[in-house]
Amino acid sequence: MTDNQKNELVNSKDLNEYKVFLQEIKNKVIESRNDAAKSVNRSFINVYWFIGQMIINKQQQLGWGKSVVELLSKDLKIAFPEMSGFSPQNLWLARQFYLEYNESVILQQLVGEIPWGHNILIMQKVKDENERRFYVEATGKLGWTRDVLLNQIKANAYKSLVIEKSHNFHKTLPEHFAEQADEMLKSRVNLEFLGIAQPVLERDLEKRLLLKLKNFLIEMGYGFCFIGSQYRVVLGNKEYFIDLLFYHRFLKCLVAIELKTGSFKPEYAGKMDFYLELLNDTEKATDDNPSIGIILCAEKDKLEVEVSLRTKTNPIGVTTYQLYPQIPEDYKGQLPTSEELQRIFDFDGDS
Repeated sequence: MTDNQKNELVNSKDLNEYKVFLQEIKNKVIESRNDAAKSVNRSFINVYWFIGQMIINKQQQLGWGKSVVELLSKDLKIAFPEMSGFSPQNLWLARQFYLEYNESVILQQLVGEIPWGHNILIMQKVKDENERRFYVEATGKLGWTRDVLLNQIKANAYKSLVIEKSHNFHKTLPEHFAEQADEMLKSRVNLEFLGIAQPVLERDLEKRLLLKLKNFLIEMGYGFCFIGSQYRVVLGNKEYFIDLLFYHRFLKCLVAIELKTGSFKPEYAGKMDFYLELLNDTEKATDDNPSIGIILCAEKDKLEVEVSLRTKTNPIGVTTYQLYPQIPEDYKGQLPTSEELQRIFDFDGDS
C-alpha cells in the first residue's frame, strides 16, 4: 500500500478493517504454504515406503541380493539428477523403514506428518511401537527440530510421561481443564543439560536454570512462557518470593514452580497452596484459569505426596528432576542419597 493509499484510510475505521483484512489473507497464505510443505513431505515418505516395499518384495520373490540397492541408487540418480535422497544409505533405510513399520497401521498413518530425517532418527533410536508413536505425534504436533527430538529421546521423555504422576488436578480443577493440566505436567524432568557434576544449593540450581532457560523451557514442554524468578507477591505488609513464575499459553494460567534440592516434604505443599492463593488474588487476570503450582524436587514418596495434597484447594503437582545420568543398578545403595547430601549442605557447625 502506497502512502497516498494509506492516507485515504487515515482517521477512519477502514484502516483497522484493512489491517484485519490483510492479516486474514497472510494467515491463509501461510496456512496454504504449510499445507503444501506437508503434502510434499507426505509424498516423499510414500515414495520411500514404496521403494522399501519393492526392494523387499523382489529380494524375497527373486532372491536378489544386496547389489540391487547399489544399482537402483545409481539408476535413480541418473533418471532424476535434480533430486537428492537416492543414495544407497537412504535406500537401505527405506527398506528398513518398510520392514519395521509395515505391520503398524497407526504408524503408517502418522509417519507422513514428519520429515524423513525425523522418522529415521525415531526408527533407529526407539524400538517400542508405543514409544515410537509418542515421538512421531509429539514431533508433528510441537514442531520439534531434529536436535530437540534427539534430546527428548535421550532424556526418556516418553518414560517420564507414562510414569504415574502426582497431583490433585482432578480434585481442584474442572474435568476438561484437569486433563489438560495433567498433559502439561511431567512426572520427571531431565536437567542433565545443566552439566552439574556435584550437589548444589537451591539458589544455585535456580541460577543455572536461568542461564539455560531455553533448554529448561524445551524440557518443560511447549507453551511455557517465562515471567520471572524470585517473583514478588505481597500480602499486607509482608512480601513473598516464588522461585520461578511462568504463564502457559494453552492452559491460559499462571504456573508457579518451587525448586527443592532434597526430597519432597509435606510443608512444601502448604507453602505452594498459599502462593497460589496470592497469585489468584493479585496476579491472575479475570479471564485466566486458576493458577497451577509445580513442586520440583529431587525425590518424592508417592503416598506422602498424595496425603499432603489431599486437603489442598489449589491445583498442585509434584515432579522430580534428574541431574545426572541414571545410576547403574550395581552402584545403587553405595552412593549418598539426595537427603544425605542436603544435610551436608545444611550443616553450619564447626567440623
